[in-house]
Amino acid sequence: MKVLVPVKRVVDFNVKVRVKADKSGVELQNVKMSMNPFDEIAVEEAVRLKEAGKVSEIIIISIGPQQAQETIRTGLAMGGDRGILVKTDQITEPLAVAKILQKIVADEKPDLVIMGKQAIDDDCNQTGQMLATLLGWPQGTFASEVKLSGSSVVVTREIDGGLETLKLTIPAIITTDLRLNEPRYASLPNIMKAKQKPIDMKTPEDYGVDISPRLKSLKVEEPTKRETGIKVESVEELVSKLKKEGAI
Repeated sequence: MKVLVPVKRVVDFNVKVRVKADKSGVELQNVKMSMNPFDEIAVEEAVRLKEAGKVSEIIIISIGPQQAQETIRTGLAMGGDRGILVKTDQITEPLAVAKILQKIVADEKPDLVIMGKQAIDDDCNQTGQMLATLLGWPQGTFASEVKLSGSSVVVTREIDGGLETLKLTIPAIITTDLRLNEPRYASLPNIMKAKQKPIDMKTPEDYGVDISPRLKSLKVEEPTKRETGIKVESVEELVSKLKKEGAI
């Protein structure tokens, strides 16, 4: 069984994001970048399935600048077998990413695509669903548990009302949620081995996909800073202040 795992290079989740002075976007120069945390969970799940003897090959895919090779190498160090980098310096929107992944799926013919439910930079939560629609494959989103069984996969997914269990016929798309697993740290020997694993270099043009943006950002601003709160001595004083402020 072959599994594709798309990963995205994003600003590290520990970094405080800063807006550019001209408010055209987020500052990315001299900022620590890393693999999207939800994608790390997807890689970990694919590796666990391989360790269980249910997956034979894991392909790590990224769409982005040349530096996204580092993100792919991280996935290879965790246990991926080979990588594909679709190189572009343009910002790619979810639909463009889904169309490129559709072409890669047609070439590689995987049994599963396991991917993060969303990226922490744009929070779109769209690519997995769009890819499933383009391919006509069943999808299990927000997965908190994944079990392979013959030609099907059972996905437990998190919903507002609790948990929902789906049985999907393979091939299928799975998007991962936080509670699916705890990603491993790549060991030094595996990091060294990852440097020798192959990464195919492609471009969007190789797949005939137009990645021109459909959306335009007019302005990016930081959220308004919260004002310092005050203490009140009684319920009456609280109600009086709320009325004065027009809150009630």
